[in-house]
Amino acid sequence: MKTPDFKTAAHEAGNSTIVERGARLGYAVSGLLHLLIAYIALKVAWTSGGGSADQSGALATLAGSTGGSFVLWVTVVGLVLLAVWQLTEAITGAHGAEAADRAKAVGKLVVYAALAWTALKFATGSSTSSSGQTADFTASLMSHAGGRLLVGAIGLGVVAVGAYHVYKGWKKKFLEDLVEHPGNWAVQAGRAGYVAKGVALVVVGFLFLVAAVRQTPSEATGLDGALHTLREAPAGPILLTLVAIGLAAFGVYCGARARYARV
Repeated sequence: MKTPDFKTAAHEAGNSTIVERGARLGYAVSGLLHLLIAYIALKVAWTSGGGSADQSGALATLAGSTGGSFVLWVTVVGLVLLAVWQLTEAITGAHGAEAADRAKAVGKLVVYAALAWTALKFATGSSTSSSGQTADFTASLMSHAGGRLLVGAIGLGVVAVGAYHVYKGWKKKFLEDLVEHPGNWAVQAGRAGYVAKGVALVVVGFLFLVAAVRQTPSEATGLDGALHTLREAPAGPILLTLVAIGLAAFGVYCGARARYARV
């Protein structure tokens, strides 16, 4: 298949009804997962338990609820189609032809595909730990020459992504992802949500940097480790509560994005 034909096929796939509606479904289930993570984070902040405050913890909560199996399969479908849409965006550059836009689409493709795979594990009766996978991945990188530098580079990259989330939220740049104004409530939810998620990602990146400096892969534990790290900081429960509220707000914003997203 010639390159123009390949891009045409990707463009047609991205504009198809099933992919468009699936991508919107993906944003909706992403919002649900953020609401569950926020709920777990609040439990971590104020109780001795709480579970894993990340995607695997949210999926485990779904798996243990009434009708959870059905919701998990819906989650898998939505995330897979959202990943497919990001793939078409990376190929065609439909909503931005710049290399940076395509790179962001590739990054989101990887995130949504990995999350879909994790959801599939839970839907089929298996389970997995996001924090454990992150630590194992870090250990694998460090076992190779130059691995510490690569882990450190990943840490810096995640910190940069987190900082961009804070900027995107504070400046309300996320409105550029929508086809029309979603209403003031959604704007305020998105603003708080992006800032809170950015703070959490900065801490995630910091943990990667700590793992690289100390040569301890177990330090890199993803979102769950980041939120537990916030819990141990001065005034930790209050700080983690604020982040949890922000993550819940992001989940609410994802509901609006499911309707108004530029897909």
